[in-house]
Amino acid sequence: MKQIDSTKNTTVKLIKQLTKRKKREKEQLFVIEGRHLVEEALVYGNLITDIFVIADELLPPEEKRKNIPITIVTEAVMKDMSQTVTPPGIIALCQMIPDEAVEPEENEMYVLVDNVQDPGNLGTIIRTADAVGAKAVILGEGTVDVYNDKVIRSTQGSFFHVPVLQGELEDWIKRCRDNSIPVFGTSLQGGTTHTAIEPQPGFALIIGNEGAGVNEKLLEKTDQNIYVPIYGKAESLNVSVATGILLYYLHKVN
Repeated sequence: MKQIDSTKNTTVKLIKQLTKRKKREKEQLFVIEGRHLVEEALVYGNLITDIFVIADELLPPEEKRKNIPITIVTEAVMKDMSQTVTPPGIIALCQMIPDEAVEPEENEMYVLVDNVQDPGNLGTIIRTADAVGAKAVILGEGTVDVYNDKVIRSTQGSFFHVPVLQGELEDWIKRCRDNSIPVFGTSLQGGTTHTAIEPQPGFALIIGNEGAGVNEKLLEKTDQNIYVPIYGKAESLNVSVATGILLYYLHKVN
């Protein structure tokens, strides 16, 4: 095992620089924190290039680590590398996941994300899509980077379970409809309550920006636009909460 005692180490500096999207894209690397995410990444496959830990007992079992290099670091170094208030004691450096060639299939679920900008919201949407059994999550232009550390932490490992792709949402709407997959936008304007729609064996759901909602150009191309009614005094629902309600309602369990 290697050891790092200084925050001035070049590897430590690299990990800190990977908080920036441009640096992540240039290096094709990203960082995960905590034993749970590290174990999920190990199950996924050959993503992890290095593991940094403050104590041996935090490491996953040796048979799961597949000869990945381990570096012991001091608590001061771990704190410097970590993006959390209370560092978890274990961090891994990972290679980015190549986009898969996903073709929309009838009777499958897809979540199309339009310009969602809050990392916690996107992470929760991905986690919910995973829980309901969605086939893929498609991130349209303007959406926060999926490799943002807050996004990945919020997915609680679901990032490694369901394909998360960058895509042109207009193209995906067309491809879904060409494959007999109904497409539902989310909008109060010209929309109907979600309970007016029957649960579906497969569908695509478009989720929009926290403030502006789904782009009107996209809403014009859907089969139907829907919304979750509000019966109390709240102005709106959190986008990730609304996503959960809609996905579970629309999902027809065979």
